[in-house]
Amino acid sequence: MPALSDATRGRILFGGDYNPEQWPEETWTEDVRLMREAGVNSVTLGVFSWARLEPRPGEREFGWLDRLMDLMHAGGIGVVLATPTSSPPPWLGRLHPETLPRDEDGRTEWWGGRQHFSHSSAAYRRYAAAITEDLAARYGGHPALTMWHINNEYCTYDWGDEAAARFRRWLQTKYGTLDALNSAWGTAFWSQGYSDWAEIMPPRHAHYLKNPAQVLDFKRFTSDMLLECYIAERDIVRRHSPSHIPVTTNFMPLWAGQDAWRWAQEEDVVSVDLYPDPRDPFGAQHGALVQDMTRSQARGPWMLMEQAAGPVNWRGVNHPKPQGLNRLWSLQAVARGADAVCYFQWRQSRQGAEKFHSGMVSHAGPQGRTYQEVRQLGAELTRIGEEVTGSHSRSDIAILHDWHSWWAGAHEGRLSTQVDYTQVLTTWHRALWQAHLTTDFAHPEHDLTAYKLVVVPQLYALTDAAVDNLLAYVNGGGTLVCGFLTGVADEDDRVRPGGMDPRLRALFGIRTLHEWWPLDADETAETDGFRGTLWSEEIETAEDASVEARYKDGELDGLPAVLRTGRAWYVSTLPEPHALRVLLARIAADAGARPVLDGLPDRVEAVRRGDLLFVLNHGRESVTVQVPGTHVDLLTDATVEGEVTLGRYGVMVLRP
Repeated sequence: MPALSDATRGRILFGGDYNPEQWPEETWTEDVRLMREAGVNSVTLGVFSWARLEPRPGEREFGWLDRLMDLMHAGGIGVVLATPTSSPPPWLGRLHPETLPRDEDGRTEWWGGRQHFSHSSAAYRRYAAAITEDLAARYGGHPALTMWHINNEYCTYDWGDEAAARFRRWLQTKYGTLDALNSAWGTAFWSQGYSDWAEIMPPRHAHYLKNPAQVLDFKRFTSDMLLECYIAERDIVRRHSPSHIPVTTNFMPLWAGQDAWRWAQEEDVVSVDLYPDPRDPFGAQHGALVQDMTRSQARGPWMLMEQAAGPVNWRGVNHPKPQGLNRLWSLQAVARGADAVCYFQWRQSRQGAEKFHSGMVSHAGPQGRTYQEVRQLGAELTRIGEEVTGSHSRSDIAILHDWHSWWAGAHEGRLSTQVDYTQVLTTWHRALWQAHLTTDFAHPEHDLTAYKLVVVPQLYALTDAAVDNLLAYVNGGGTLVCGFLTGVADEDDRVRPGGMDPRLRALFGIRTLHEWWPLDADETAETDGFRGTLWSEEIETAEDASVEARYKDGELDGLPAVLRTGRAWYVSTLPEPHALRVLLARIAADAGARPVLDGLPDRVEAVRRGDLLFVLNHGRESVTVQVPGTHVDLLTDATVEGEVTLGRYGVMVLRP
């Protein structure tokens, strides 16, 4: 299979989405000149160009794209060519209203925005395949082509009639018989038993709580239908392209609608869009989480498909990036495995819904600070590219994450709406990040034997294979630490006997889990070592369990809050941030997992990628960092020995 390295060829790809159809052609030549000055070597074309390429059904207008492809090639700039199928032209919805998705109340989502397509519509799929076929046939052999980009940010739900019909077929394939479906969905509850496949609908608006297993399967179905759309277009472009041209589509970070573990298996290049808030004090940690997850999905180098050079346009208040922050976060992505650093978009739009979303060339023009910083970054990425690309980062710690568990645990009938899966996951990752511990992500059924520590912030639903995998990991000498609400249900969202899988209860030393005690938003649970938040549990321990912290006062007074049996730890609440950081750092140290550098100041990050050491200062004040030995900073060619000083948002890329 082709790979990202086939596109990078020893360089870090640098550039972004280019939407030249928004500009007069005389601007295009100027854009190429500015791109070359900025070190841009890659642009993405055609993401939202369907109406320009096919202004009327069956017509093709490729002349403008011919000129652009040739212009990019002449300028030494590679093209990531997109299929335009994420934003169908208005004529498609007018002529084929069945291509428009419906929400769970039956309302049609009309054209005038984007992503207005039904993944299940036969007409949509037919027209999408036709434009993709002609695009690929025309440009599959063009010398400017370096990669295919399918659609954009697949994120469309549909509760319409065609989706309902496909949902039934999907269920028939999965279950085979209605008896099997009725058993998996627990339809004996509330008289929901199905006697004919035609009775089954997507989980549309209901009078009261919906069947959670039905909702869970609908989320799985949605991910699979979108994946079918991706694979169909991917296979078309592959037929028309040389074997070394990779194919990708861009994920949104931690979006609930895609099982990205499964999707990543179908991509040559795993790519993601990443937009931390510049005002968020934990923006760098959010970036690190997404980067760690994307690198783990890719099992190596990955592509940062989109980021912002300045402000975005979709927050309540859209703040620009302070000077130096764009450079810092870009190099953080490289440190954590990115071999491509790209933006939405090249030139800031003057019209449309995203005219206040920044571009590499902002409304201030080439003389603006944004473009000048882009130029500096482009030069630095060119300088380090040969020594960085293709190298891998690895960690001794894996955080387990699974979309199906997330989906199952998010049902509206759960015990506490205060418990948000992504918040819990982020909090645990943040604790490790603040302890200067680098992490991978893994699926609960992945091979975990390479890791010294496996961390499970929360996995509400686990398959039997996943439970067996965790037990085998601990029995093989690994250290496991799990948070609350883990192993409660199976893959059908059927509660395990005893409220937690019996094998896990034995592993952690839990004789009986009597009750879950969720906490109110302003409520805490005191222990003899820290303060817990969000959750607590009434647990009776087995004889071989060691209690590491006990609840104090209240109904749970004296009962275990944190317990372990050998190398298996269970945390029945969410410790406040400092306490969680201390606890996880202690467990990691006992397991032999250590920071890349000892004694790092707060807000400083040290990451190894291959033989290189990235040191990044996420603070606004200068800091001095001890770095044993002699190194060369690839960004400046300066030799440093023993320690380095990093200014505000400073970065060094050190080679021994």
